[in-house]
Amino acid sequence: MNGIAGRRRAWQFGRWGEAVSAGLLRLKGYQILARGYRAGVGEIDLVARRGRLVAFVEVKARQAPAGEVLSARQQQRIMRAAGAFMAAHPHLASCDQRFDLVLVTRWGLPRHCPDAWRPAS
Repeated sequence: MNGIAGRRRAWQFGRWGEAVSAGLLRLKGYQILARGYRAGVGEIDLVARRGRLVAFVEVKARQAPAGEVLSARQQQRIMRAAGAFMAAHPHLASCDQRFDLVLVTRWGLPRHCPDAWRPAS
């Protein structure tokens, strides 16, 4: 039972991290377009827009310091989901796209890392 309770706490902490990240982005002038966007090819924690920019945001919420880097596989999954999101929202086609990261710990301030990675050409 402890394993199930631990997974539930981790899931709740992750959802809390997404909410904190969404609040931070709103304070920075972003409009949140989607939370927990799921496509058959991947998932995006937050999709946010500010002006002509659409940011696909991965949130890393960890109880320990959250300085881990996303693996190439995770980046590919997010980029595929971003493509699906853009295909489903053709009115955003003229917008620039960026991949961001928000690092959240339980007691520290969230850290927004704009343009955390770029798709390989």
